Amino acid sequence: MPSILFSNVYGNGISKNSILVCYGRLEPETIKGYSYVILESQYYNIYEIKKIKSQNEKVVAYISLGEINANSQYYSLLKENSFGKNEIWNSHYLNLKLENTIEILMKMVKNTLAFGYDGLFFDNIDNFASFGPQSQQKAELINLLKAIDTQYPNHIFVQNAGIQIINETAPFVDAIMIESVASNYTFDDKKYKLREEKEFENYIEDLKIVNKKYELPIILIEYADNLKLRDAIQKRIKPSKFDYFIGNIDLQTIPKFSN
Repeated sequence: MPSILFSNVYGNGISKNSILVCYGRLEPETIKGYSYVILESQYYNIYEIKKIKSQNEKVVAYISLGEINANSQYYSLLKENSFGKNEIWNSHYLNLKLENTIEILMKMVKNTLAFGYDGLFFDNIDNFASFGPQSQQKAELINLLKAIDTQYPNHIFVQNAGIQIINETAPFVDAIMIESVASNYTFDDKKYKLREEKEFENYIEDLKIVNKKYELPIILIEYADNLKLRDAIQKRIKPSKFDYFIGNIDLQTIPKFSN
């Protein structure tokens, strides 16, 4: 496992300002002083990534192993290898049982890392869990993760969600990111809110078990639109000592919170 920013897998108390997750375009000069940055690679060239890396500790690129967005530069290559649609994000579920899909995904990984990123952030891993739309492709996902980890042993790989299959994915990732543990944004009414207290406590306890058993750092991504909610989320998370980022639901800009 490569050396990453987490000196202690049980939580090192990185401040909220030390982690940035943004899938929109930011000016490279404004991405400065973070321990850990996750970006959408299509918005930056190799020279900009070099600059961003010089201003931050670790820079990781977003990539989905389960879906292809209609705006992706790889959409034309993968649209025939997809089925169904995630209406919320305008993306299509990939068929990993097709050899061509795996070949294109490996090409995406290679091309993205060639820009100089320290690693990759794997999204949509929960799609392959028991009740996910790609539950029948779990074996193919595990083989893909293994292939990526084997080919790029000195890079960082962060798994987003998919705790239900962590016993199989753990050997091939270096950290786990979980969304909406303390918070609970609902898409139907577009409301930001806190998760129910008991549900939050159970979620945290489950994550502590995973954290200890697999010795993998856990990062929380939470969502808020105002300072009061942001502060309440911070208060909830602090005792867990998990590292975290609090942003707006679309993750398109530096977070903004109203009074």
